[in-house]
Amino acid sequence: MGRVQRRVYEILERAAPEDRASRAVDIGIMALILLNVTAVILETVQSLHRRYAFAFTAFEAVSVGVFTVEYILRLWSCTTEERFRRPVVGRLRFAATPLAVVDILAILPFYLPMFLPLDLRFIRAIRLFRLFRLFKLGRYSESLRLLGVVLRTRKEELLMTVFTLSILLIISSSLMYFVENEAQPQVFSSIPEAMWWGIVTLTTVGYGDVYPVTPLGKFLGAAIALLGIGMFALPAGILGSGFIEEIQHKRERRRICPHCGREIGED
Repeated sequence: MGRVQRRVYEILERAAPEDRASRAVDIGIMALILLNVTAVILETVQSLHRRYAFAFTAFEAVSVGVFTVEYILRLWSCTTEERFRRPVVGRLRFAATPLAVVDILAILPFYLPMFLPLDLRFIRAIRLFRLFRLFKLGRYSESLRLLGVVLRTRKEELLMTVFTLSILLIISSSLMYFVENEAQPQVFSSIPEAMWWGIVTLTTVGYGDVYPVTPLGKFLGAAIALLGIGMFALPAGILGSGFIEEIQHKRERRRICPHCGREIGED
């Protein structure tokens, strides 16, 4: 039983390029996830939903069955990993990991109405959580895993950027409120109302539904728009440099032999 349990864990959690069974399972689950997301999108088209309601329901049931079996097998086999060794506590610890939480959220909307008497409108709302299945691709996509690593390593810089942008938003909205309130009391009625203008200006979206009309307001708006271009380029630069560093580290790790520790290609 222990060998079977370990093999199941290797197939589901430790996908190796040379492991054909693991690779086949990964490709199959990825395809099913993408088909599920496509079905959720198409189901919102009322004509398609009325015509193929039974097909959508049947596909949903089969998909949930597959994802449920996958989740149970992951939960059953996780104790072969050292950090999840204890039968009960280890499995609870595994269930609390981010990817395991995504797994349970992906199937929960299907089972929840069976146990709780819910309003039909609420049921329709929670069924949108089926889109969480898209995040399950993080287990199988190297690009998504790389993005997660970059976000973790650069979280301090990103948080600092968000903090700076928040301060800039508050200051710009407050200044615009004091400058434009007298000329446009309905539009810039308060600082929170002015924040809508601040957000669309700093993000350079510029819907045009709210804009300054006074000369000082226009000058201030132009300056804030220029600041927004520079400030919102910061997260892109941080993520870009993080990706480059992580890719370089990955290439360096591949050049090091895992057995002898020497660089591959050395005599």
